[in-house]
Amino acid sequence: MTVPTRLSELTTLRVGGPARELFEAANPRELVDTALEVWSGGEEWFALGGGSNVVVGDDGFDGTVIRILTRGIDRIDGGGPSTVRLRVQAGEPWDEVVAYTVEKGLAGLEALSGIPGSSGAAPIQNIGAYGQELSGSLVAVEFLDYITGSLEHIPAQELGFGYRTSEFKRGRLGIVVSIDVELADEAALSKPVAYPQLAEALDVELGARVPVARVRDAVLALRRSKGMVLDATDRDTASAGSFFTNPIVGEIFASELPAAAPRWPGDEDRVKLSAAWLIENAGIRRGFSLPGSRAAISSKHTLAIVNTGGATAADVTELARFVQERVRNQYGVTLHPEPVYVGFSD
Repeated sequence: MTVPTRLSELTTLRVGGPARELFEAANPRELVDTALEVWSGGEEWFALGGGSNVVVGDDGFDGTVIRILTRGIDRIDGGGPSTVRLRVQAGEPWDEVVAYTVEKGLAGLEALSGIPGSSGAAPIQNIGAYGQELSGSLVAVEFLDYITGSLEHIPAQELGFGYRTSEFKRGRLGIVVSIDVELADEAALSKPVAYPQLAEALDVELGARVPVARVRDAVLALRRSKGMVLDATDRDTASAGSFFTNPIVGEIFASELPAAAPRWPGDEDRVKLSAAWLIENAGIRRGFSLPGSRAAISSKHTLAIVNTGGATAADVTELARFVQERVRNQYGVTLHPEPVYVGFSD
Protein backbone atom coordinates (compact mmCIF):
# COMPACT_ATOMS: atom_id res chain seq x y z
CA MET A 1 0.00 0.00 0.00
CA THR A 2 1.23 3.50 -0.79
CA VAL A 3 0.68 6.67 1.19
CA PRO A 4 -2.71 8.12 0.16
CA THR A 5 -2.23 10.82 -2.46
CA ARG A 6 -4.49 13.25 -4.23
CA LEU A 7 -5.70 11.58 -7.37
CA SER A 8 -5.24 14.86 -9.21
CA GLU A 9 -1.55 13.92 -9.30
CA LEU A 10 -2.35 10.69 -11.15
CA THR A 11 -4.87 11.92 -13.73
CA THR A 12 -4.35 13.94 -16.90
CA LEU A 13 -7.19 16.33 -16.05
CA ARG A 14 -5.40 17.10 -12.76
CA VAL A 15 -8.49 17.20 -10.55
CA GLY A 16 -9.58 14.97 -7.70
CA GLY A 17 -9.15 14.45 -3.97
CA PRO A 18 -7.41 11.54 -2.22
CA ALA A 19 -8.21 7.86 -2.23
CA ARG A 20 -8.79 6.24 1.15
CA GLU A 21 -6.30 3.56 0.12
CA LEU A 22 -4.11 3.14 -2.94
CA PHE A 23 -2.24 0.00 -3.95
CA GLU A 24 0.24 -0.23 -6.81
CA ALA A 25 0.78 -3.44 -8.78
CA ALA A 26 4.04 -3.70 -10.72
CA ASN A 27 3.67 -7.18 -12.23
CA PRO A 28 0.77 -9.41 -13.33
CA ARG A 29 0.91 -11.73 -10.31
CA GLU A 30 0.91 -8.77 -7.95
CA LEU A 31 -2.01 -7.26 -9.85
CA VAL A 32 -4.10 -10.41 -9.54
CA ASP A 33 -3.24 -10.96 -5.87
CA THR A 34 -3.91 -7.31 -4.98
CA ALA A 35 -7.25 -7.25 -6.75
CA LEU A 36 -8.44 -10.48 -5.15
CA GLU A 37 -7.44 -9.25 -1.71
CA VAL A 38 -9.22 -5.94 -2.18
CA TRP A 39 -12.32 -7.60 -3.59
CA SER A 40 -12.51 -10.05 -0.71
CA GLY A 41 -13.17 -7.15 1.64
CA GLY A 42 -16.26 -6.08 -0.28
CA GLU A 43 -15.23 -2.40 -0.31
CA GLU A 44 -15.57 0.14 -3.08
CA TRP A 45 -12.70 0.03 -5.58
CA PHE A 46 -11.60 1.08 -8.99
CA ALA A 47 -8.64 0.34 -11.23
CA LEU A 48 -6.46 3.23 -12.40
CA GLY A 49 -4.09 3.07 -15.33
CA GLY A 50 -2.81 6.18 -17.06
CA GLY A 51 -5.56 8.34 -15.56
CA SER A 52 -6.48 9.84 -18.93
CA ASN A 53 -10.16 8.98 -19.11
CA VAL A 54 -11.38 9.70 -15.60
CA VAL A 55 -12.79 12.63 -13.62
CA VAL A 56 -12.28 12.21 -9.86
CA GLY A 57 -14.47 14.20 -7.47
CA ASP A 58 -13.02 16.90 -5.25
CA ASP A 59 -13.67 14.84 -2.12
CA GLY A 60 -11.70 11.98 -3.61
CA PHE A 61 -12.67 8.34 -3.50
CA ASP A 62 -13.77 6.67 -0.27
CA GLY A 63 -12.46 3.28 -1.28
CA THR A 64 -9.42 1.52 -2.69
CA VAL A 65 -7.64 2.43 -5.90
CA ILE A 66 -5.65 -0.33 -7.63
CA ARG A 67 -3.04 1.43 -9.72
CA ILE A 68 -1.83 -0.75 -12.59
CA LEU A 69 1.87 -0.32 -13.37
CA THR A 70 2.60 -3.64 -15.08
CA ARG A 71 4.87 -3.45 -18.13
CA GLY A 72 5.88 -5.71 -20.99
CA ILE A 73 5.42 -6.34 -24.73
CA ASP A 74 6.13 -9.89 -25.91
CA ARG A 75 5.71 -11.82 -29.13
CA ILE A 76 3.44 -14.83 -28.77
CA ASP A 77 2.49 -17.77 -30.95
CA GLY A 78 -0.46 -17.64 -33.29
CA GLY A 79 -1.62 -15.62 -36.25
CA GLY A 80 -1.38 -16.29 -39.93
CA PRO A 81 1.03 -15.58 -42.77
CA SER A 82 2.59 -12.12 -42.63
CA THR A 83 1.19 -11.35 -39.18
CA VAL A 84 2.68 -10.99 -35.71
CA ARG A 85 0.93 -11.40 -32.38
CA LEU A 86 1.93 -9.39 -29.35
CA ARG A 87 0.91 -9.71 -25.70
CA VAL A 88 0.87 -6.33 -23.97
CA GLN A 89 0.64 -5.92 -20.20
CA ALA A 90 -2.18 -3.68 -18.98
CA GLY A 91 0.04 -0.99 -17.46
CA GLU A 92 2.05 -0.43 -20.63
CA PRO A 93 1.48 3.18 -21.79
CA TRP A 94 -0.58 2.95 -24.95
CA ASP A 95 1.42 5.32 -27.12
CA GLU A 96 4.63 3.49 -26.25
CA VAL A 97 2.99 0.33 -27.57
CA VAL A 98 2.13 2.06 -30.84
CA ALA A 99 5.66 3.48 -31.09
CA TYR A 100 7.05 -0.04 -30.59
CA THR A 101 4.88 -1.52 -33.35
CA VAL A 102 5.80 1.25 -35.77
CA GLU A 103 9.49 0.81 -35.01
CA LYS A 104 9.10 -2.90 -35.81
CA GLY A 105 7.27 -2.11 -39.07
CA LEU A 106 3.98 -3.65 -37.93
CA ALA A 107 0.67 -2.27 -39.16
CA GLY A 108 -2.69 -2.01 -37.42
CA LEU A 109 -2.24 0.50 -34.61
CA GLU A 110 -0.44 3.38 -36.36
CA ALA A 111 -3.52 5.65 -36.56
CA LEU A 112 -4.01 5.21 -32.80
CA SER A 113 -0.80 7.13 -32.10
CA GLY A 114 -0.80 9.76 -29.38
CA ILE A 115 -3.79 8.43 -27.44
CA PRO A 116 -2.96 8.77 -23.74
CA GLY A 117 -3.64 6.14 -21.11
CA SER A 118 -2.69 2.53 -20.52
CA SER A 119 -3.12 -0.54 -22.68
CA GLY A 120 -5.47 -2.25 -20.24
CA ALA A 121 -7.94 0.59 -20.62
CA ALA A 122 -7.84 0.44 -24.43
CA PRO A 123 -10.38 -2.38 -24.90
CA ILE A 124 -12.74 -0.98 -22.24
CA GLN A 125 -13.98 1.71 -24.58
CA ASN A 126 -12.57 0.26 -27.82
CA ILE A 127 -10.29 3.24 -28.45
CA GLY A 128 -10.34 4.59 -31.96
CA ALA A 129 -9.09 7.47 -34.09
CA TYR A 130 -8.51 8.41 -37.72
CA GLY A 131 -10.26 5.38 -39.15
CA GLN A 132 -8.83 2.69 -36.86
CA GLU A 133 -10.22 1.02 -33.75
CA LEU A 134 -8.50 -1.33 -31.36
CA SER A 135 -11.10 -4.00 -32.16
CA GLY A 136 -9.63 -4.24 -35.65
CA SER A 137 -6.39 -5.70 -34.23
CA LEU A 138 -7.38 -7.15 -30.86
CA VAL A 139 -7.33 -10.94 -30.62
CA ALA A 140 -8.09 -11.53 -26.93
CA VAL A 141 -7.76 -10.15 -23.43
CA GLU A 142 -6.66 -11.74 -20.19
CA PHE A 143 -9.31 -10.68 -17.70
CA LEU A 144 -9.66 -11.10 -13.95
CA ASP A 145 -13.38 -11.48 -13.36
CA TYR A 146 -14.77 -9.70 -10.29
CA ILE A 147 -17.70 -12.10 -9.89
CA THR A 148 -15.85 -15.41 -10.21
CA GLY A 149 -12.36 -14.33 -9.17
CA SER A 150 -10.98 -16.35 -12.09
CA LEU A 151 -8.43 -15.30 -14.67
CA GLU A 152 -10.01 -15.74 -18.09
CA HIS A 153 -8.71 -15.63 -21.67
CA ILE A 154 -11.54 -13.97 -23.61
CA PRO A 155 -11.53 -13.87 -27.43
CA ALA A 156 -12.18 -10.43 -28.87
CA GLN A 157 -15.31 -11.57 -30.71
CA GLU A 158 -16.98 -12.22 -27.36
CA LEU A 159 -16.48 -8.67 -26.11
CA GLY A 160 -19.30 -6.96 -28.00
CA PHE A 161 -17.24 -4.13 -29.41
CA GLY A 162 -18.92 -1.05 -30.86
CA TYR A 163 -18.23 2.64 -31.11
CA ARG A 164 -16.48 3.49 -27.79
CA THR A 165 -18.07 0.55 -26.06
CA SER A 166 -17.58 -3.08 -25.08
CA GLU A 167 -18.93 -5.65 -22.65
CA PHE A 168 -16.74 -3.99 -20.03
CA LYS A 169 -18.44 -0.62 -20.53
CA ARG A 170 -21.80 -2.37 -20.31
CA GLY A 171 -21.07 -3.70 -16.84
CA ARG A 172 -18.74 -6.71 -16.96
CA LEU A 173 -16.71 -6.06 -13.82
CA GLY A 174 -13.08 -6.91 -13.32
CA ILE A 175 -9.61 -5.93 -14.48
CA VAL A 176 -7.92 -6.35 -17.85
CA VAL A 177 -4.53 -7.93 -17.08
CA SER A 178 -3.14 -8.04 -20.62
CA ILE A 179 -4.23 -7.75 -24.24
CA ASP A 180 -3.23 -9.73 -27.36
CA VAL A 181 -3.08 -7.96 -30.72
CA GLU A 182 -2.40 -9.29 -34.20
CA LEU A 183 -0.63 -6.94 -36.61
CA ALA A 184 0.34 -7.08 -40.26
CA ASP A 185 4.01 -7.56 -41.04
CA GLU A 186 4.08 -6.45 -44.67
CA ALA A 187 7.05 -4.28 -45.63
CA ALA A 188 6.21 -1.68 -42.95
CA LEU A 189 3.23 -0.38 -44.92
CA SER A 190 0.20 0.90 -43.07
CA LYS A 191 -3.30 -0.41 -43.17
CA PRO A 192 -5.30 1.39 -45.89
CA VAL A 193 -5.82 5.02 -44.87
CA ALA A 194 -9.51 5.25 -43.96
CA TYR A 195 -10.05 8.78 -42.68
CA PRO A 196 -10.34 11.82 -44.99
CA GLN A 197 -8.48 14.25 -42.71
CA LEU A 198 -5.58 11.84 -42.37
CA ALA A 199 -5.50 11.17 -46.11
CA GLU A 200 -5.36 14.92 -46.71
CA ALA A 201 -2.53 15.33 -44.19
CA LEU A 202 -0.61 12.56 -45.95
CA ASP A 203 -1.50 13.91 -49.41
CA VAL A 204 -2.78 10.51 -50.54
CA GLU A 205 -6.10 9.05 -51.65
CA LEU A 206 -8.36 7.21 -49.24
CA GLY A 207 -7.36 3.56 -49.23
CA ALA A 208 -3.70 4.23 -49.92
CA ARG A 209 -1.01 2.44 -47.93
CA VAL A 210 2.05 4.36 -46.84
CA PRO A 211 4.94 3.67 -44.44
CA VAL A 212 3.60 3.21 -40.91
CA ALA A 213 6.07 5.81 -39.61
CA ARG A 214 4.54 8.42 -41.95
CA VAL A 215 1.08 7.67 -40.61
CA ARG A 216 2.26 7.94 -37.02
CA ASP A 217 3.97 11.28 -37.67
CA ALA A 218 0.88 12.65 -39.42
CA VAL A 219 -1.48 11.49 -36.67
CA LEU A 220 0.72 12.96 -33.94
CA ALA A 221 0.82 16.29 -35.79
CA LEU A 222 -2.96 16.32 -36.17
CA ARG A 223 -3.48 15.44 -32.52
CA ARG A 224 -1.00 18.10 -31.36
CA SER A 225 -2.85 20.72 -33.37
CA LYS A 226 -5.94 19.82 -31.35
CA GLY A 227 -4.19 19.69 -27.96
CA MET A 228 -4.66 15.92 -27.83
CA VAL A 229 -1.05 14.87 -27.16
CA LEU A 230 0.08 15.20 -23.54
CA ASP A 231 2.52 18.07 -23.11
CA ALA A 232 3.35 19.62 -19.74
CA THR A 233 4.00 22.98 -21.46
CA ASP A 234 0.59 23.08 -23.18
CA ARG A 235 -2.35 23.68 -20.86
CA ASP A 236 -4.76 22.49 -23.56
CA THR A 237 -3.50 18.96 -22.90
CA ALA A 238 -4.52 19.08 -19.21
CA SER A 239 -7.72 17.30 -20.10
CA ALA A 240 -9.43 13.94 -20.26
CA GLY A 241 -9.18 13.98 -24.05
CA SER A 242 -12.46 14.08 -25.94
CA PHE A 243 -14.98 14.77 -23.21
CA PHE A 244 -18.07 13.66 -25.14
CA THR A 245 -18.67 10.76 -27.50
CA ASN A 246 -20.11 11.43 -30.94
CA PRO A 247 -23.85 10.81 -30.58
CA ILE A 248 -25.59 8.02 -32.49
CA VAL A 249 -29.11 8.89 -33.68
CA GLY A 250 -31.74 7.57 -36.07
CA GLU A 251 -31.66 8.50 -39.75
CA ILE A 252 -34.97 10.37 -39.57
CA PHE A 253 -33.76 12.48 -36.64
CA ALA A 254 -30.45 13.18 -38.40
CA SER A 255 -32.28 14.29 -41.56
CA GLU A 256 -33.89 17.11 -39.58
CA LEU A 257 -30.55 18.61 -38.53
CA PRO A 258 -28.90 21.37 -40.57
CA ALA A 259 -27.39 20.08 -43.82
CA ALA A 260 -23.97 21.34 -42.69
CA ALA A 261 -23.93 19.03 -39.67
CA PRO A 262 -21.36 16.27 -40.30
CA ARG A 263 -22.71 12.74 -40.16
CA TRP A 264 -21.47 9.26 -40.90
CA PRO A 265 -23.44 6.05 -41.52
CA GLY A 266 -23.73 3.68 -38.56
CA ASP A 267 -25.30 0.29 -38.03
CA GLU A 268 -28.99 -0.54 -38.55
CA ASP A 269 -30.27 2.78 -39.91
CA ARG A 270 -28.31 4.77 -37.35
CA VAL A 271 -26.16 7.83 -37.96
CA LYS A 272 -23.15 9.13 -36.08
CA LEU A 273 -22.96 12.90 -35.57
CA SER A 274 -20.05 15.16 -34.73
CA ALA A 275 -20.18 16.21 -31.08
CA ALA A 276 -17.58 18.91 -31.76
CA TRP A 277 -19.78 20.46 -34.49
CA LEU A 278 -22.87 20.36 -32.30
CA ILE A 279 -21.01 22.06 -29.44
CA GLU A 280 -19.52 24.80 -31.57
CA ASN A 281 -22.73 25.48 -33.42
CA ALA A 282 -24.67 25.65 -30.17
CA GLY A 283 -22.63 28.79 -29.53
CA ILE A 284 -19.81 27.39 -27.40
CA ARG A 285 -16.51 28.46 -28.88
CA ARG A 286 -12.96 27.34 -28.27
CA GLY A 287 -11.61 28.83 -25.05
CA PHE A 288 -15.08 29.33 -23.53
CA SER A 289 -15.41 29.19 -19.77
CA LEU A 290 -18.10 29.99 -17.23
CA PRO A 291 -17.59 33.09 -15.07
CA GLY A 292 -15.13 32.41 -12.26
CA SER A 293 -14.37 28.88 -13.47
CA ARG A 294 -10.89 27.51 -14.08
CA ALA A 295 -12.18 24.85 -16.43
CA ALA A 296 -12.57 25.80 -20.08
CA ILE A 297 -13.23 24.46 -23.52
CA SER A 298 -9.87 23.84 -25.17
CA SER A 299 -8.57 26.71 -27.27
CA LYS A 300 -7.71 24.12 -29.94
CA HIS A 301 -10.72 21.79 -30.02
CA THR A 302 -14.29 22.16 -28.75
CA LEU A 303 -14.52 18.52 -27.75
CA ALA A 304 -12.05 18.83 -24.85
CA ILE A 305 -12.56 20.38 -21.42
CA VAL A 306 -9.26 21.56 -19.98
CA ASN A 307 -7.90 22.54 -16.59
CA THR A 308 -6.49 26.03 -17.10
CA GLY A 309 -4.74 25.86 -13.72
CA GLY A 310 -6.24 25.04 -10.35
CA ALA A 311 -9.62 23.88 -11.65
CA THR A 312 -11.78 21.70 -9.44
CA ALA A 313 -13.79 18.68 -10.47
CA ALA A 314 -16.86 20.79 -9.77
CA ASP A 315 -15.63 23.34 -12.33
CA VAL A 316 -15.26 20.58 -14.90
CA THR A 317 -18.61 18.92 -14.34
CA GLU A 318 -20.44 22.26 -14.22
CA LEU A 319 -19.03 23.18 -17.62
CA ALA A 320 -19.87 19.73 -18.97
CA ARG A 321 -23.50 20.10 -17.86
CA PHE A 322 -23.66 23.56 -19.43
CA VAL A 323 -22.42 22.18 -22.75
CA GLN A 324 -24.93 19.33 -22.61
CA GLU A 325 -27.79 21.75 -21.90
CA ARG A 326 -26.85 24.09 -24.75
CA VAL A 327 -26.61 21.27 -27.28
CA ARG A 328 -29.83 19.66 -26.04
CA ASN A 329 -31.72 22.95 -26.25
CA GLN A 330 -30.33 23.79 -29.68
CA TYR A 331 -30.50 20.40 -31.40
CA GLY A 332 -32.39 17.99 -29.14
CA VAL A 333 -29.28 15.80 -28.83
CA THR A 334 -27.98 14.57 -25.48
CA LEU A 335 -24.19 14.37 -25.34
CA HIS A 336 -22.74 11.64 -23.15
CA PRO A 337 -19.45 12.11 -21.29
CA GLU A 338 -16.67 9.78 -22.38
CA PRO A 339 -14.61 9.87 -19.15
CA VAL A 340 -15.58 7.79 -16.12
CA TYR A 341 -16.77 9.81 -13.11
CA VAL A 342 -15.30 8.54 -9.83
CA GLY A 343 -16.13 9.77 -6.33
CA PHE A 344 -19.34 11.57 -7.22
CA SER A 345 -22.65 10.97 -5.49
CA ASP A 346 -25.46 9.80 -7.76
